[in-house]
Amino acid sequence: MQLQSTDHAHILSLLRSCIDHKSYSTGKLLHARILRLGLLNATFLCNRLVELYSACSKTRYAHLAFDSTPHKDIYTWNAILGAYCKAGELQFARQLFDAMPERNSFSWNNVISSFVRNGFEQEAVDVYRSMILEGFVPTRFTFASVFSACGALLDVEVGRRCHGLALKIGLEKNIYVGNALLCMYAKCGLIEDAIWAFRDLPDPNEVSFTAMIHGLAQADRVPEAIEMFRLMCRQGIRIDSISLSSVLGVCSRGEFDESFLDSCRGWPSCILQGQQVHSLMIKLGYGTDIHLSNAIIHIYAKNGDMDSAEMVFGNMSEINVVTWNLMIAGYGNKCKSDKAIKYMQRMQCCGFEPNEVTFINVLVACVKSGNVEMGREIFDKMLFPTVSSWNAMLSGYFQSGDNIEVIKLFRKMQFLGVRPDRTSLAIILSSCAGLEVLEFGRQVHAASLKAASNADVYVASGIITMYSNCGKIELAKLILHTITKLDIVCWNSMMAGLVLNSLDLEAAVCFKQMRQMEMLPTESSYATMLSCCGKFSSAFYGRQVHAQITKDGYTNDVCVGSALVNMYCKYSDVEGARRFFDMMPFKNTVTWNEMVHGYAQNGFGHEAVCLYENMIGLGVKPDSVTFVAVLTACSHGGLVDAGISIFKSMQQEHGVEPLLDHYVCIVDCLGRAGRFNEAEMLIDKMPYRDDPLLWEVLLSSCRVHANVSLAKKAAGELLHLDPQNSAPYLLLANIYCSLGRWDEARAMRNQMNDNQLAKDPGYSWIDIKHETQTFL
Repeated sequence: MQLQSTDHAHILSLLRSCIDHKSYSTGKLLHARILRLGLLNATFLCNRLVELYSACSKTRYAHLAFDSTPHKDIYTWNAILGAYCKAGELQFARQLFDAMPERNSFSWNNVISSFVRNGFEQEAVDVYRSMILEGFVPTRFTFASVFSACGALLDVEVGRRCHGLALKIGLEKNIYVGNALLCMYAKCGLIEDAIWAFRDLPDPNEVSFTAMIHGLAQADRVPEAIEMFRLMCRQGIRIDSISLSSVLGVCSRGEFDESFLDSCRGWPSCILQGQQVHSLMIKLGYGTDIHLSNAIIHIYAKNGDMDSAEMVFGNMSEINVVTWNLMIAGYGNKCKSDKAIKYMQRMQCCGFEPNEVTFINVLVACVKSGNVEMGREIFDKMLFPTVSSWNAMLSGYFQSGDNIEVIKLFRKMQFLGVRPDRTSLAIILSSCAGLEVLEFGRQVHAASLKAASNADVYVASGIITMYSNCGKIELAKLILHTITKLDIVCWNSMMAGLVLNSLDLEAAVCFKQMRQMEMLPTESSYATMLSCCGKFSSAFYGRQVHAQITKDGYTNDVCVGSALVNMYCKYSDVEGARRFFDMMPFKNTVTWNEMVHGYAQNGFGHEAVCLYENMIGLGVKPDSVTFVAVLTACSHGGLVDAGISIFKSMQQEHGVEPLLDHYVCIVDCLGRAGRFNEAEMLIDKMPYRDDPLLWEVLLSSCRVHANVSLAKKAAGELLHLDPQNSAPYLLLANIYCSLGRWDEARAMRNQMNDNQLAKDPGYSWIDIKHETQTFL
């Protein structure tokens, strides 16, 4: 009897060793030894055989060992249950679990954790509920798995109930439970609850800190995430590659706009933090880790420091496709398509096959560099471009203003059977709106219905914009009313469409409806509404909107601020516009243009020119609109010499090519001053000589100065270019009347009647009790 007990102990010891080392061959020999000695009645040996085959991933043999066990106990059942759970055969595992004559906490935990590991989180929660109903007390392993499942499902309600039970049992301070709990709250977006869970941990470890860093970053609390890493370092917590990866991910999230820099007061910038983490990474011996090196390259490349990215790239002992893609994307962000293409060529020479991300990065690099043709060459070489590549190419043409090519490429995409996604549809709809091609826009609308993308708010917004731009505002309204879940993007598109179609009162009503539905306006909403208010005769509505903007905290937004300047200038409140202009913390070229244009339209020519000179002195780059505004000011203010000087500086000093509007302004400027010889010489030299607007402006100046001979020439040119225009007859007739040449004036009126031309009626409006009345 003692000899048999010794054999049992010896074989048990050998089996444990085989399980630890996954020694399948030796284990089979031991199994044969057990059979030969007739030891199958020793259930504990049979249990170890099941565990052995499970450890060696031999689930079928584990089941055979289970079946051959004559006296099964709960450990036998748990062993075979564990084998199927480990193998991921959850259907068999669940069947075994249901068939178990008895269960313990280990049985429940095995099934719950297996469901979570394999992505069946809801099933895990269901099993947990059954466990509680059957009276079993959850363990630390149960809570860790269930919290993980709740985090994946974003099920805060179940998570909070589990938290309450953990508090009742006294497991909330257990490190495994605490870490899973804070992860769950972080994933559900409840970062404050996650912080409380973190603070409740008596001894947080590297997992706790890493989870908090990741959670804070996901909540866009980047400075706090970085400070959490610094606290981790100060407390001497072990920093591993996962911790470093998390904090590098935080550093790469730092966007360098003003709001981000304001939120980082007291913390070094994210690029500097990235450099510090890079140094720490090398110090801790992770300098050769490919994933961390890729993360460092991403930070440097994202912030435009390609020299540092090159240095890291050159020192890497091992690189992969991700590394090449990061370098290509970095040069693309710096608009260096030539470098991006060279890196792709080097990549291929080194034996790496470019993937979809590679091609998209190169396409984006070409688009950002303005080299759309090169991007198209690369695109055409792709054998099977995915929809993302098509979108990159469509976006390239759209950003370069080539809407016709966008439509051609989209047609090709459809012909090849590539299913468009929301991005494809949004781009093509924008192109249809830009070209005002209603018929093709309808086809795209039909394609969106077929792709079931019409419910997407961005696609719906594009459809509204397309119909609005094509003058089909009723169809745009119909689309708005059929959207089940309206968001601010759709409302903004509708308001912009109404304003575009001169339905300003309806746009104001639309804005009011949006507010009544408790939809919070954005910068775009307010900019559109201010543009609308500027067309009303009364400043009452505009001041109301301004008050709401101040209440909502949008006064510092540059787009909203520019729209406010424009509105007050249209109300002839130039002083109020200038006060607000001077208070704006950030100004762009549009803001300066609005103020200069406001001065011009209200007869403050000298102030407009002074503001323009101030703008140039501050280093703000003027654009085409700037010169239209300041030249208009010179024309209306009689500042002829200043106007000529500014006109000459356009191309010579600022690289802006004069367009028709600029020539019209300078001809008007010369004509108002009676300098007709210079005006005629300029018209003869300009590329827009055959445009009717130029001759109409010159004809108007001739009326002021009673220059009959030039007026006849201008009227003749205008009638030749635009026979249906009544303006030359009326202006010439008025000149004759002013000189007392009544017969010639009558002849012009008769000729106008003979040609069945009529003067376009004008209209005016008046505001009575905040209601606008219009009169023809």
